[in-house]
Formats: sequence, C-alpha cells, structure tokens
Amino acid sequence: MLIGIMSDTHDNVTFTKKAIDLFNSRKVEFVIHAGDYTSPFTLKLFKELKCKYAGIFGNNDGDKLLLQERAEGNIHNQPYIFILHERKIVVMHEHHVVEALADSGHFDLVIYGHTHTADVRKMKNTLVINPGEVSTWLYGKSTVAIADLDKLEAEIIEL
Repeated sequence: MLIGIMSDTHDNVTFTKKAIDLFNSRKVEFVIHAGDYTSPFTLKLFKELKCKYAGIFGNNDGDKLLLQERAEGNIHNQPYIFILHERKIVVMHEHHVVEALADSGHFDLVIYGHTHTADVRKMKNTLVINPGEVSTWLYGKSTVAIADLDKLEAEIIEL
C-alpha cells in the first residue's frame, strides 16, 4: 500500500495542489498531513484527493474549530496513533520525541513535520519520515514523501 505524506503547507495553495496532484497520479491509497495547514481555506484542495486522508494540528494552525469542520473530522490532536494496512503509525508535528517514539519499538512508522527538513531513516524496525515542507517558505524547496507500507520504505519527492 502506498501512502502520501505531507507537512507544513502553510497556506501555499500552488504547491499544496501540486502535492495532491502528485498523490493522485501515483495512486496513493491514503494521505497523512503532519500539521501546519495554517488556514481553513487550504482544505478545499483536499477534496480533490482520490483517497482518504488524516492529519494533525501543528503549531501554526490558527482556527482549529473551522479547520476541524472543513476537514470533516480528519484532523486530530497529536499524537495521532492509528493502524493502517496492519502498520501501527504515530503522527506528531514537533520533532522533540521522534527518536524516543521510534526507539520504543511500539510503532512501525513515526511521522513528523515542523522542521521543514526532509528526513527518511530507519531506527531499529521503525521507519521515521519527515516529508519536509510543501510551502517552500523556509528553504525554498517543496517536498513530500511517498511510503510503501508493505516494504516499509519511503522516498522524498521534490515538487
């Protein structure tokens, strides 16, 4: 099963649309957003996804009530822990406990955002992914990740 992973869209409609188009063209079956949508209007684009999605709130998400309403219940508080395709996944925005979560052995996949820097690595049997930033606001490079849950592998893709 292929999943798309994105973070830190920060209202950048152009690159958020590119990310969604990429996920649709690669036929991902689920998308995870690791926080910092920022404003509710960005969520209109998520209706174009050809799969379900889930995400978490980040530190820059303003109107959480309207974000939650527009996301139709698909945005959660962190940590968001769920099982997808027999893989236990935890999604965080900030990076402070990523290593501890991965080292715990409780999760197959640890996803985070916040740093705007792409990161794909294995810690023991856990895959750790930060897809980088969609927004380009910090580093000028828009990236997302696509992960294969069967192989527990991921790639970073520049938009």
